[in-house]
Amino acid sequence: MVKILREERWIIDGNYLRTMPLRLARCDTVFFFDLPLSQCLEGARARVGTEREDLPWKEESLDAEFCAEILAFGKEQKPQILSLLKSFGGGRKVVTFRSRAEADRFIEDLRRK
Repeated sequence: MVKILREERWIIDGNYLRTMPLRLARCDTVFFFDLPLSQCLEGARARVGTEREDLPWKEESLDAEFCAEILAFGKEQKPQILSLLKSFGGGRKVVTFRSRAEADRFIEDLRRK
């Protein structure tokens, strides 16, 4: 992780609280997906049985522990993430998406520029 952060340009996906301060200290932009719980669960279900570049295995079922993490995210992790974003504040752009459609529109707008 630290090696990646030394690069001039990088993108890191994930809400790993343990490394978030390191990433926030070195980034210029944060894309925060604040999606409804139903969309998060739907996305997890849709990935079951599909091959993914980011996983060395194929998930055969929706893991109960992972579902519990998704269900608890709003109460447990989200407040911590918002606090970290606020504490690292100035100098970085934070773009919050409240739906996948918002993210799609953002990308389309970038393509038009």
